[in-house]
Formats: sequence, structure tokens, C-alpha cells
Amino acid sequence: MEPDLFTAAAEDRQAKEPSASPLAVRMRPRTLDEVVGQAHLLRPGSPLRRLVGEGGGGPAGAASVLLWGPPGTGKTTLAYVVSQATDKRFVELSAITAGVKEVRAVIDGARRSSGAYGKDTVLFLDEIHRFSKAQQDSLLPAVENRWVTLIAATTENPYFSVISPLLSRSLLLTLEPLTDDDVRGLLRRAVTEERGLKGEVTLPEDAEEHLLRIAGGDARRALTALEAGAGAALAKGATAISLATMEEAVDRAAVKYDRDGDQHYDVASALIKSIRGSDVDAALHYLARMIEAGEDPRFIARRLMISASEDIGMADPTALPTAVAAAQAVALIGFPEAALTLSHATIALALAPKSNAATKAIGAALEDVRAGRTGPIPPHLRDSHYQGAQKLGHGRGYQYPHDLPGGIAAQQYAPDDIHGKRYYEPTRYGAEARYAEVVERVRARLRGERGEN
Repeated sequence: MEPDLFTAAAEDRQAKEPSASPLAVRMRPRTLDEVVGQAHLLRPGSPLRRLVGEGGGGPAGAASVLLWGPPGTGKTTLAYVVSQATDKRFVELSAITAGVKEVRAVIDGARRSSGAYGKDTVLFLDEIHRFSKAQQDSLLPAVENRWVTLIAATTENPYFSVISPLLSRSLLLTLEPLTDDDVRGLLRRAVTEERGLKGEVTLPEDAEEHLLRIAGGDARRALTALEAGAGAALAKGATAISLATMEEAVDRAAVKYDRDGDQHYDVASALIKSIRGSDVDAALHYLARMIEAGEDPRFIARRLMISASEDIGMADPTALPTAVAAAQAVALIGFPEAALTLSHATIALALAPKSNAATKAIGAALEDVRAGRTGPIPPHLRDSHYQGAQKLGHGRGYQYPHDLPGGIAAQQYAPDDIHGKRYYEPTRYGAEARYAEVVERVRARLRGERGEN
């Protein structure tokens, strides 16, 4: 049997026993108008609407579509809606389990279906980024000859994970993470609609907020958790899904955390202060609270990068590269795996030696600049590369450090107003202890004092 998403047997059972299907399947949109979120893709006249023949001008001309977005944002749903709206045969493959043999079998079946019955095929290929270059190459003849309408889904950047010939022949649609309001609206429909829970239970606000937190913008996860909570409530003879019941059903505790209120800033502040205080266990606790509450991992990564410079600085010069690498990794992989990267960076920063010398240095320098303590740049440091600069004395007397022993010239660099002012006062912690010795030697050489190189 071909790997069709909705086989005839399954469709027959769903028609007779709708409740036999998972809630996420029952609530799957039947038209583009029922799709939650993705307003930028659903405007009148958009490529997606033209793909299903809406808005005049016929369907969009692309032979394939690439849907790029996080899990649970509706990639499979959009593929199914397109197939339903165009009355095409719908076949689903997953790149995790399928290979070239399965792809060719679907293509052969599509050609037979088109020739014998005049029914075209939509091939939905999930996680196309897992296909090798050779496997993706096997799709090209079918796409070029329009034997199938390919709709491929990926959670990874297609410019890196999809071959150029396939990418150039595809309409790329980027799906955005669902907002809390998007998921909230879907949950409320699922509770009341006939194809959902039919109003047999209610969802109080605190339980709804917990669902939103654990869903993290994933509609499928939200509906699956709602179904589990509803089943648990009904089994107890209750008509409302209490927070306790929902926690029990999904086996996760509700974290007291408001992403838009004081708790958001309090927990973030506690995380940074725990890192500053070198309490790695407390830092991990607050990190876990932020993750469990559905905090944006990019926000956490930004706070870690700031902490690396603000609280560690030159005491461990590797702290900032570690935090930056974590931020880049988070942007590439997202949750849930990003939790590992954030843990890695948090531990490294919490256990690093601490120094706020870099923070105090720029603070003092900014204070002088804002107070007007600037003064003219010494003439020998000014740009001397333009016509007339020599007549103005620019660059005259400048000593090139690379030509001197030790690479340091005893000349004035700062304006007169702040000459001799010391902004950077290194600590004696970690690697900065070595830099403290270096900066004293350098300052002595700049003053013309002889000493060790």
C-alpha cells in the first residue's frame, strides 16, 4: 500500500467514529480560512491562495513548495489543505524512513494515477533536510515534469539543507511560530466545537495558561495535552479541567512565571545574579524555570552574552566566545535541544572567574565623554593620508610602534584633557591577573620609563 496519510480504511472509521481520531487530527483545518496563524501567507492573492486556485489567475506557477518553520506551526496541515482544496491525491513520505526507492514508487504511482484517472498527486515530504543530495536529486524529474506537486517541509534553513536545483524550482514559504493568542484561540475552539470536545469539559484560565506554556507555540502539542487533560477530568467525573488535573495529565508542574510581567524580569535577574555570584546550581534552577515557562531561548542567550562581558570580562576571555557560540547554536537548533546549549553556557559562565573591570572601564570613559572631557586629538595621531594634511602638521612626529623594540612607542595617545587618566583597572582574578601585570608594564613604557619588555 502506498504511504498515504489518510488511507481509505482510516477515513471510513473517522467518518463513522470521529472521536476515534486524536484531537489534533480532528481539529486539523479543512480550508485555508481555518488555518491558525500565518496571516502573512494567507492574505488574498498570496502565493498559497493562488496555489489552491483562489484569487483569480489560476494556481501559482511553482511546481513545488517548500514550507520552512518550527515544529507545530502547520506545515503538514497546509499540505493537506492544499491537497483537499485542489482535489488531488495526497501522499505523505517522511525523509526519516523513506529513501530513493519509496520516492520513485510514489512518482510511478502519480504518473499512473494521472494517466488512468486524470487525478494529480500532491507528495508531502516531511523533514526534507534529512534527505541526502542524491535523494533530493531523485525528486527533480518529477518536479520538472510536474508529475507531482511536491510540498516539502523542513525545520532547517533550506538555503543550507536543500539542493539549489530543487530550491530554485520551488516556492519558499516561511512559517512563523504561533503566538499565544493563536494557540489560545485554537484551544477554545477545540473545547467547544462538535468535532473537538463538544463542550463536555471547560478549560479554566490557569489550566489554559499552563497549556500555553508547555505548548511553546506548537499547536499539535497543545491539542495533545488538552486531550489528555480532558480525558483525566472526565475520568474523575469532573466537567472542568483543573490546573492540578492538567499537571497530572501532562506530568509537568505549572511554573509561576509571567513572560510579560514582573516574574519575567525577576527570574531573568535571578539567573544573572546567580551567575555573577558563581552559584552554578541556583543559575541552573532559574534557567530551568525560564525554559519550562516557554521563555524565548534567544532572550536567554542574549542575557548570557551580556553577562559574559559585564561580570566576567578579561578574567576569562573565553566566556564571551562561549556565550556567542551558544546564541548562534540556539538560533540554529531551537528548543528542546537548545536547552542543552544554554545549560552548557550557564555552567561555564557561573564557574568562570569574575571581573567587572571592563564594565567599570567603559562606564568611566563614557562619563568623561558625556561631561565634555574630550579635547582635540593630538596632531601626530591625526589622519595624514589626504592632500594638505602635511601642511596642517597632521601625522608629524608619529612613531610607528612596529619599528621599535617591544612594539611600544613612548608617545601621547589620549587628548590633553584626559592624558594620564586610567579607566581600566584590572582585577587579580583568573586570566586578568596576568593582564594586570601587562598593563602596568605597557603604561610604564608609554610614559618613557625603561623596564622589562
